[in-house]
Amino acid sequence: MEVYLLIGTLGLISGFLSGLLGIGGGIVMAPLLLYVPPLFGVEPFVMQTVAGLTIVQGLLGCLAGSLTHNKFHFVSSRLSLYMGSAIFLAALAGGAGARLVSSNFLLFVFASMAFAASFLMLVPVKKDSEKPDVEVMQFSRFRAVTAASGVGLLGGLVGQGGSFILIPLMTSYVQIPTRIAIGSNLAIVFLSSLAGFIGKAVTGQIEWLLTIPIVLTVIPAASLGGRISPHVPILKLRRILAVVIVLAAIRMCCSLLN
Repeated sequence: MEVYLLIGTLGLISGFLSGLLGIGGGIVMAPLLLYVPPLFGVEPFVMQTVAGLTIVQGLLGCLAGSLTHNKFHFVSSRLSLYMGSAIFLAALAGGAGARLVSSNFLLFVFASMAFAASFLMLVPVKKDSEKPDVEVMQFSRFRAVTAASGVGLLGGLVGQGGSFILIPLMTSYVQIPTRIAIGSNLAIVFLSSLAGFIGKAVTGQIEWLLTIPIVLTVIPAASLGGRISPHVPILKLRRILAVVIVLAAIRMCCSLLN
């Protein structure tokens, strides 16, 4: 019972951050599952179990969060389709070619990208609106596809999702308003997480009983985060996301040293 309560609590934290910041939650859930249980005398989870629970959390968090942000009209279906398709195909290509390159070097590059992304989140975006109109929003399809493809390819090569880097790229390179970038990123990550979920489910890599507290907590927590997000000033959201990205980058650097 203690294990289920602990997983449920971690699901609340990661789910809320998913809805609030527009991230998949894997960069939060995975380290929580790895490092928190031993602090409470619970036997550490093996990496396969962590990966399975994380993909379930990411899928549910993105689904609930994107549906909530869509109610506020902060999800662009066109942007999600272009970038979601691009990151999905690029990640497949990256995963297939992972054995051909040095993963440590690429992980270093990926971590460097994350540090750069966190810096971009601290730089104010010109003409960023607190209430952008998704219906009239225009964007460069080329920039959207290239940004998603680059993150997807590199992420696939090093075995990282990398979706948390998409929001800084969307706001700075593709020039998407922050609130629409947050909402749309959840839809984009849902598409990529769905493929990972199917792959792990059919190959028996998910501990289904342990997903019960995740199902019960992540969905309401992500919905709550999504409802609160539109009421938080953009500048504060960007600062919080910058901190989360930095922590993810530090975690990647630590894995390089192990």
